[in-house]
Amino acid sequence: MDHLAEYRRWLTDSVFDEDTKNELKALTDEKEIEDRFYKTLAFGTGGLRGVVGAGTNRMNLYTVGRATQGLADYINAQTEKGSVAIAYDSRRMSEEFALSSACILAANGIRAYLFDALRPTPELSFAVRYLHATAGIVITASHNPPAYNGYKVYWSDGGQIVPPHDKNIIACVNKVDYKDIRRIGKEEAVGRGLLKPIGEETDRAYLDALKSLSLSPEAVARQGKRLKIVYTPLHGTGNVPVRRILQETGFENVFVVPEQEFPDPNFSTLAYPNPEDPKAFEFALALAKKVDADLVLATDPDADRLGVYAKDKNGTYVRFSGNMSGLLIAEYVLSLRREKCLLPKKGDGALVTTIVSSKMAYPIAEEYGLKVIETLTGFKYIGEQIDLFERARGKNGGKTDGEAGAFAYEFGFEESYGCLAGTYARDKDAVAAVMLLAEAAAYYAEKGLTLPGQMERMYQKYGYYTEDLYTETAAGAAGAERIGQAMQAMRKDPPAFLGGNRVIAFTDYLNEERGLPKSDVLRFTFERGWCCVRPSGTEPKIKFYIGVNGERTDAEERIGAVRQDLLRLTGFEV
Repeated sequence: MDHLAEYRRWLTDSVFDEDTKNELKALTDEKEIEDRFYKTLAFGTGGLRGVVGAGTNRMNLYTVGRATQGLADYINAQTEKGSVAIAYDSRRMSEEFALSSACILAANGIRAYLFDALRPTPELSFAVRYLHATAGIVITASHNPPAYNGYKVYWSDGGQIVPPHDKNIIACVNKVDYKDIRRIGKEEAVGRGLLKPIGEETDRAYLDALKSLSLSPEAVARQGKRLKIVYTPLHGTGNVPVRRILQETGFENVFVVPEQEFPDPNFSTLAYPNPEDPKAFEFALALAKKVDADLVLATDPDADRLGVYAKDKNGTYVRFSGNMSGLLIAEYVLSLRREKCLLPKKGDGALVTTIVSSKMAYPIAEEYGLKVIETLTGFKYIGEQIDLFERARGKNGGKTDGEAGAFAYEFGFEESYGCLAGTYARDKDAVAAVMLLAEAAAYYAEKGLTLPGQMERMYQKYGYYTEDLYTETAAGAAGAERIGQAMQAMRKDPPAFLGGNRVIAFTDYLNEERGLPKSDVLRFTFERGWCCVRPSGTEPKIKFYIGVNGERTDAEERIGAVRQDLLRLTGFEV
């Protein structure tokens, strides 16, 4: 793309409004102009994500409008009476992008169901199914820095778009020019019955679906008045639904971090609104120490990821990684389901995870007679498995049969702080995870255990597993090229040793099917460990995932040695 020619087009074409043109006219940095126009913000396999601002490589009413017009074209090619549920979070321009998308859909004859205020991403996934919508849109950049926003598309099963819909929608979007976007006003859309608000009825159905997952209400009834929980929504969407679900299930001592309670598009108290970052817990931990809390919980801006600290028997707050919290909830859910005789027969149930998540999933699945199914990174692929299981059961007369692929979905988790215990939605759900983790704390408290104490019991039972994630940033066109070259160098000449460990298996997911879609991911397996390298799909970063198992004493040293070799081999070594 000729970035200067495209820049001049945006300055002169009547398609673009004066505010957009004035923003662009004020630019004086040539590198900034290049970054805004050197490419078109790609509608990837999940949608859009980028920095908010004017330009082809930015999130704005035109790039979002182009995506929505392409989606509308695809929906109209599939059905005569399409409908789309739309939710949005607390980020800058989220409400505007949501309303604009609704009006574009309406202009194309598609009914838009628009939430009356900000809602979590998992509730959007639920709402698509609840409303029998053709598709769904959620305006969010999840845990990205404050400058970002995003646009994710879901299909009628409630999951993010996967093949063939993703590629077909992308093809439709790529055909759209900005001048092709159809729009009508909000009043006209409402008057034609093509814009409908959604609110409390859907909220109630969603919360009831979560409450149906409860496994030990008796323990909550006894411990709910005693346990103390500190919670922060990190200025995002979780505040209302998380507080409601905790209150409705019987937890009475919930302390919300006042500095981070309300929506704030600038995330003023945070450098990075991500519960994976220990710095995001600064205010929450201070409040926890003040009130002597047992649990400290944080949800990201769209409330699909949950970060956790829990007090141990010595009064120290222990940080849980996404793998740890996911595995702990899995063990709790599966053990209680077995106790209540709710698990399918051996081999007919599945625990679904991703290729970059903890391998403790395997001994846990073996304990409960489940099959482990690994997907590519991203919860959309875990959600896809639920749909595949249901389709297979439909062909099998509604019965589970692992050999025929007609599994019962029992649990799913990924390392990036997300899990899902039921099939009411098809995306990770931090609101449900809060409920289940608090319930687990009550259940184990009955047995004289803290959550860190229960995690130690799991290490004793299944062996010690630990993982870490490292990222390196390389921004702009030069950064993208650098990351691409690093991946290609490792792909062309994979190392025989990493961190002193002999590599016993190498998998290139771009070239090997392995039953999965092709993806730019490299995986190295060695004795008592593994690692994966991949570019981020949402930020200008390269990611290094490393996991080891065995002795705890040398785990940190082993992970560090692998990390140093990966940085050296990819050219990111300082």
